[in-house]
Amino acid sequence: MTLQQLLYFLAVAETRHFTRAAERTYVAQPSLSKQVRALEDELGAPLFSRARGNVTLTPAGEALLPIARRIAADVDTARLEVAELVGLRRGRVRVGATPSLCVTVFADVLHRFHREYPGIELVVEESGSKDLVRALTHGELDLAVLIAAGEEAALTSVPLLRERLVVASPAGVDLGEEVRLAELRDRPLVMFREGYDLRDTTLQACRAAGFTPVFAAQGGEMDAVLRFVEVGLGVAVVPSLVLAGRPALRGTPLTAPEITRTIALAQRTDVAPTNAARAFRETLLTHLDELHRAGTLPAGVELAGR
Repeated sequence: MTLQQLLYFLAVAETRHFTRAAERTYVAQPSLSKQVRALEDELGAPLFSRARGNVTLTPAGEALLPIARRIAADVDTARLEVAELVGLRRGRVRVGATPSLCVTVFADVLHRFHREYPGIELVVEESGSKDLVRALTHGELDLAVLIAAGEEAALTSVPLLRERLVVASPAGVDLGEEVRLAELRDRPLVMFREGYDLRDTTLQACRAAGFTPVFAAQGGEMDAVLRFVEVGLGVAVVPSLVLAGRPALRGTPLTAPEITRTIALAQRTDVAPTNAARAFRETLLTHLDELHRAGTLPAGVELAGR
């Protein structure tokens, strides 16, 4: 039994005429009749009574009619659903981003995408880069904006931004024009939790400079760390972009060495992105390009490669 046979059956049942049914379905009448007979042979019962040119449904045809109508309706629904997905009227995109991005540039991209594609459901995961890489490789995310590290064979990434790390302190604490990394030896640090990208970056830089930092507090996420700095527990090494809109904090450039990170957009290499994922990628790239041209990227942030 084929879908086309059921559609031919429906056309005959509704027109009660083989020739008119053939015209409706744009097929030659002998071909339509042959397919209807093949359907009857498969079902083992005649579907139409053809006495003296009068075409009526048999009991078997009456039983099949509502089922065939339901199947045809389901096929139409399936076509519509797929068309809506292709046209980006429906669908879902699962995206991940690091906490420092979720509270800044990424939130504006999400708002813009939702405004342009209101029918696409956004599923957002906020996590560290290591967790985002794991989620991507396991197929739990379509895209992730994360801190570029070593090459991942399973992932393809595109550099987006280069951000400078700064020393965050309360707004009333003036650390000067810049802070040399070695000066952190004498300042208590507010430190992120274990497994957090910035924790590893800061500790590696301090050890390379010959010292182990003293912690005033540790174990926080981004919002908690910034709040701890605001109330004067200590200073923290953070991306410059997270200080935008926080007047209670001051960011002082970190030098000797200057520490930068590259933010990249990653996806699985072996899986073609959905239309919704491609649209999100274009929205993200367009938004960043517009910020760059307008000169409104956060301080200490620039497009990667520029």
